[in-house]
Amino acid sequence: MAETEPYPPIDPTNFDLIVIGTGLPESIIAAAASTAGKSVLHLDPNPHYGSHYSSLSLLDLTSFLTSQTLNPQNSGTEDAPDHTTAVNVITRTIYSDIEICCYDDSVTEHSRKLNLDVAGPRVLFCADAAVDLLLKSSANQYVEFKNIDASYVCDGNGELVSVPDSKSAVFKDRTLKYSEKNQLNSFFKLVQGHLEAVRAGDSGGDDGRIVSNEDLDSPFGVFLEKIKLPPKIKSIILYAIAMVDYDQDAGESCKDVLSTREGIDRLALYHSSVGRFPNALGALIYPMYGQGELPQAFCRRAAVKGCLYVLRMPVISFLLNKDSGDYKGVKLISGQEITSNKLVVDPSFILTSSPSESVHDVSKVFDAGRVSGKLARCICITKGSIKPDTSSCLVIYPPRSLYPDQAMSIRVLQLGSSLGVCPSGMFVFYISAVCDNALEGKKALHGVIDSRFSVHTSGMAESSSADQIESTEVKPTLLWSASYMQDVIEGSMGPVVMTPAPDGNLNYNGLLHTTSKLFQKLYPDDEFFPETSNTETSEKLEDDSEVGIES
Repeated sequence: MAETEPYPPIDPTNFDLIVIGTGLPESIIAAAASTAGKSVLHLDPNPHYGSHYSSLSLLDLTSFLTSQTLNPQNSGTEDAPDHTTAVNVITRTIYSDIEICCYDDSVTEHSRKLNLDVAGPRVLFCADAAVDLLLKSSANQYVEFKNIDASYVCDGNGELVSVPDSKSAVFKDRTLKYSEKNQLNSFFKLVQGHLEAVRAGDSGGDDGRIVSNEDLDSPFGVFLEKIKLPPKIKSIILYAIAMVDYDQDAGESCKDVLSTREGIDRLALYHSSVGRFPNALGALIYPMYGQGELPQAFCRRAAVKGCLYVLRMPVISFLLNKDSGDYKGVKLISGQEITSNKLVVDPSFILTSSPSESVHDVSKVFDAGRVSGKLARCICITKGSIKPDTSSCLVIYPPRSLYPDQAMSIRVLQLGSSLGVCPSGMFVFYISAVCDNALEGKKALHGVIDSRFSVHTSGMAESSSADQIESTEVKPTLLWSASYMQDVIEGSMGPVVMTPAPDGNLNYNGLLHTTSKLFQKLYPDDEFFPETSNTETSEKLEDDSEVGIES
């Protein structure tokens, strides 16, 4: 009996669009193009969906992070039939300084019960662009959510303080003084009045509800000081609601100063997210079984519209016209050549072309994307919650809350078994911070780990009861951890479109904005997920219960 071909042939061999990588941006573009009536081939060299946005088992995550460059033996260019030249491609790793530690061997026994996000921490605001896009594209029918139970911010004494996200929450908060509650509610009232006046078309003038243009253009931190908010309230607003990355009190050395205009917009997003869905008590939701469900939802939507999917299929070269240098198609590891009018690739790809007079400058066709920064990420598996009786929560460590030279905000997301990401009794923590280098990033990650977790040791069971008597705070026991640096790579809009790598934001708004622009570059005459001819989409946008949120 003849052996089965490891790489089955693809038919047809010509498409309007080829997409390589099944990360969230690529999956959204594939779904949008398929919805617009384009023929789409969606490839991925991995055996799973999601690429850099996937949720993986413990062993698969380890393999994904430590995998080396594919096809290193291929370099340069080679002639191909029909007046084309094959420019060889390899994948670059965007991860570095990977440290994986196992403190309890029993964790590996639960590998398949763990769904670990490569690009965590991530959540969705109930009113953000990702939720609206899920509804508009009808991809919402393929994913369900649960709300994040609570949000905390670390104060100057190392205590975790609840983030009051509504007027009722402010007055119920026992950590705030009466004067602080009044100040915070007055500020929320000012912001709400400003937004209502702007929506009504008021230009300002003497209307006390309007924040002046001068204040809107000023740094948000300066504006909060101007209205005399105390440091504690200011920190909550800047880092736990507006989700600012860098120390806004650092003056000219601050790398990214948030304007009051953008700060008010972020507060509006947070405020409008609270109570949007009947079953979501707070502002934040998380997809059941991990963030990897989001790209899969858009892949399913694209498949319904006719997109063809092939996993475990590496691309080894791009095909260019020998005379003009224009893109023509791709060559697969199977040796098959597939042509298309346009190509979208994930940020892992780089070319290995060598100088040749017969090939035009490949940079005119393919821009590898600029590395604009670094992120420090860490995944921790623990026994025990950071807060008693809390399954899921977001914790923000503002600048200088963990150590004196902490210049950035550090975000921590805790998820429990109710979200389908780990076995009962275990918790998954995601930690992230923007950084300049690995040394700075590792310091931020270990600052959280050392302050909040205890490491599992063989004698822990016998000593745990004594420890609990000595300390009122029982720290979660660290069972396993993986820390790594990730390059932040911007998307590029050349003839071959490259999507961006995961950024450091908590939600996907910036990523979706970039993805929408890339799609318009590809198809300027097509709408990004057009409204359907019937009333199905509009009804879903009006009926927020169409987003499945479990109680």
